[in-house]
Amino acid sequence: MDAAYHVVFAFTTALTPVLGGLAAVAAIIAFTIAVRLLLTPLTFRALHGQAAQARLAPRVQRLRERHARQPERLQRELTALYKQEGTSPFAGFGPLLAQWPVFSVLYLLFRSPTVAGGPNLLLSRTLFGVPLGSHLLSGTGVLSAHGAVFAGVLAALAAACWLSARIARRAQPAPVPAVPAAPGTEGAATAVAAIMKVLPYITVVIAAFAPLAAAVYLVSSTAWSGAERLAFAARTGRKRAVVPVAQ
Repeated sequence: MDAAYHVVFAFTTALTPVLGGLAAVAAIIAFTIAVRLLLTPLTFRALHGQAAQARLAPRVQRLRERHARQPERLQRELTALYKQEGTSPFAGFGPLLAQWPVFSVLYLLFRSPTVAGGPNLLLSRTLFGVPLGSHLLSGTGVLSAHGAVFAGVLAALAAACWLSARIARRAQPAPVPAVPAAPGTEGAATAVAAIMKVLPYITVVIAAFAPLAAAVYLVSSTAWSGAERLAFAARTGRKRAVVPVAQ
């Protein structure tokens, strides 16, 4: 946390002559971009893994149906399939796991009155008059200026989540199910589909209970994720396509 404080404070000091009161917010954004740039190789590897999983989805489903009563053989077949394709069921979790410590550090940084052996000078910084260490519920109400700033940040985060999810759907191949869903499982399939649509917006819920600075980080990081997906699609020339079912 001390290291993060020094980096963010240095960015803030350097940007203050140009941006004034918005320097700390710009510093958080710059810090976010720096971290994400360091994670770029891991992110692109994860995106390749996600694309491979989408391509293999029909074959995985067929294996699950064929060996439903033979769990050990199913596991061997799935392991062999993923090894053959150079991916794994956990592809894509790397960047998420790597970013969580950064979010945690920023959360603690803007919750601590003292840091690096002295007062936390970042807590005096604001976004349109709202302290970066404040929470949505710590102000004078949702209809106040405090609430308006948080509403704007959360709306920006929701928009970034929507755009990133949309880019992810368009950039990935659209696998076709190997066979129709079994009778009686339609409800479960519908529930899973609904959860998958809502899942990207969990970040907004987290931001609502985090300091304003952490919410700014989440907006920046989510928007960067969308940009990375666009770059990945352009780099690989991948287009939305239907994957034929292997016979």
